Amino acid sequence: LCPPAMLRDEDTEADFQRFLRRVDDVSNLLQGLKSTDSAVKEKAIAEAERRLQEKGTSEGEETKTTVNRTVINTRASGPAEAANADAFLAMLEKDARERAKQRKRKEQLANALKEKGNEAFRRGDFAGAIRRYSEGLGQRRDKQELYTNRAQAYLKIQEYEKAIGDCEWALKCNEKCIKAYFLMGKAHLALKHYPESRQCYEKILQVDPQKESLFRACVTEVNLEEKRMKDEERAEKEVQAGNVAALSIKELLQRLGTPGQDILFYTGGIRLLAALVKDCTGQTLFRTNNGFSILGDNGAVRGSLCAERRSPAEVELCVSVLVLWQAVCAGNEENQRLLLTQPAVSAQLPELLSSGILEIQRETLALISLYSESESGRKLLVRHQDLTRWLQILMAFVKSSDGRAGSAMNILSDLIAEERFKAQCRVLLSTGALPLFTQLLASGRQVNLAALSCAIGAMGSLCAEPGVRTQMAESRECWQGCLQLLEESLDGSTPGYQECVFAVLGLMMNLLLESNGIIQDLAVAISGRCLALLSHQDGRIVTRAIGVLSRALPASSSAVEEAVKGGVVKKMIKFLKAGGQLTASYGIKTLCICTKSNRQAQEELVKADKRFAVLLRLLESQEEMVVGNAALCLSQCLGVRGAGTSLLGSSVVMLLLRHAGGDAARTSVQENAAIALGKLCVAEPRHIHQLRKLNGLAILNSSMKYVHSS
Repeated sequence: LCPPAMLRDEDTEADFQRFLRRVDDVSNLLQGLKSTDSAVKEKAIAEAERRLQEKGTSEGEETKTTVNRTVINTRASGPAEAANADAFLAMLEKDARERAKQRKRKEQLANALKEKGNEAFRRGDFAGAIRRYSEGLGQRRDKQELYTNRAQAYLKIQEYEKAIGDCEWALKCNEKCIKAYFLMGKAHLALKHYPESRQCYEKILQVDPQKESLFRACVTEVNLEEKRMKDEERAEKEVQAGNVAALSIKELLQRLGTPGQDILFYTGGIRLLAALVKDCTGQTLFRTNNGFSILGDNGAVRGSLCAERRSPAEVELCVSVLVLWQAVCAGNEENQRLLLTQPAVSAQLPELLSSGILEIQRETLALISLYSESESGRKLLVRHQDLTRWLQILMAFVKSSDGRAGSAMNILSDLIAEERFKAQCRVLLSTGALPLFTQLLASGRQVNLAALSCAIGAMGSLCAEPGVRTQMAESRECWQGCLQLLEESLDGSTPGYQECVFAVLGLMMNLLLESNGIIQDLAVAISGRCLALLSHQDGRIVTRAIGVLSRALPASSSAVEEAVKGGVVKKMIKFLKAGGQLTASYGIKTLCICTKSNRQAQEELVKADKRFAVLLRLLESQEEMVVGNAALCLSQCLGVRGAGTSLLGSSVVMLLLRHAGGDAARTSVQENAAIALGKLCVAEPRHIHQLRKLNGLAILNSSMKYVHSS
């Protein structure tokens, strides 16, 4: 079957539009013939007769009908006329049914051909796919999917004009077809029609504003391609104009492509080339003159990159190549992409990082930093590199005393934001990075502390991934390393521990989101270290120490007892008096845990917080979790003798009633406030008078029904 002609064929387009209109006209005509309105029905009959007359005239046949075709009969239809009309209607309905069946058969055949085309496309048989899609269009000329699918196949064989034509046909069928605009944009981009390509992508955003991320990605691709083309044109003009640097780059690349030369010859040429390739024009000339391929095919260069043991000359050549790549890739996304697609580079980057040779490691880190510092560069790394070993490799630089440690940790901090990197880290975590990490924690005095704090922070960020967090929380060695670092920081003999302590406490908070036997076993030790840190001069460390306490104490009743003996209640009251939203959240939660079942903690709180001034202030907080925990803590302490009496004359009834009566969005807060009110009235019945005065009994009854139904 012949495929439909392109949109620029005016006769075919007009024919296609007439076809679509006829479908609509026949549908409208049938609706008119079935109408209960006699005027509408008679008008439809007249229109149908007119169409039949036109058809008969065009075919040269004699028209045989008893209905007047020139004048609409305005009189009421008689029995004979009604019979003729019914017969005509039945004929039209029969014809419509036949057409519907035929259309259904064509639809089924078109779908079958589409599936065959899709199968051919998946096999890479694009010519076969185009043939099948064209056969399908022979059955259904208004099937949008066949046009877009065929356009996609045309793109694969670089028939860009035909792809654009099919996209235009698809938009005639469905003017909001996003796939058609997307493929047409791709075709225009391939033809270097940059404004037209942008217009196609803008149409996508107009059709569906939710496609903004797709729009941005597509427009970015257009901008980069347009810039690359302009750079290449400018570079070519430099060569044609006889620019010395441009000619030198071209000549040097030709020399580097000469096989069999001495290794020092290649080293000198590459160093000179790196000095010349210092701007966008030089970078473009390197790329357009096949610089990546020339270096990749150079046996001496390849050998220096892949060697397990390198001679001094090979080290020098390897360093020179790394410096050249930095010059070629700095600020140039296209060159960055091409470099990572070189097989030798992709395979050797992790090996170069772990080579143990200072100069090679330093230049490799500098090269990778060019990628990690930008979002597009990070995307290239995670797309083209197997990063499963990178966490362990980068973390090993913490042991370095020079600038490599800082460079490696900066790269790690950049990569940790990439979800794909986090997922790859999990693969070898338990056998690679985690054992190394625990060693670093235990040897804080011998490593770069600034780099160690960065590594700890990176591991803390990794804990956002549940699989990583579970593995780390189940590592006793990891917990012991954290505790050892905290212990060493307390003697104050090693400067620079402050940031490490802050990072470790954050890591421990994340790990305490898990619950396991190891955490239960170590809860006493964890809470003990944190209690000791409550006197630290750094307020950030104090806040995090309280946060760790609030998550560690629920794991062990023994930890609660030891913490109460260590004066945790008085210390929490002290910090709560000082204010601070985060501190208040952690502090009141810690008090709730301690007063839940420990009588000593309850008595100490009543004694330390005179007339519950701190808890009453927390009941006025804007944070519902703070309010709920304050109400719970209060209710747990009202069993202490005199506690309820000390609240007479305060605003406690009004505050609790407000939260119990519906001000709180969380039902748990309402329930805690209602329980506290009940215990308050039991502890000191004189509060009932204030409750009644505020119509509190009715409010409580109503709110508690709501709480239980929820």
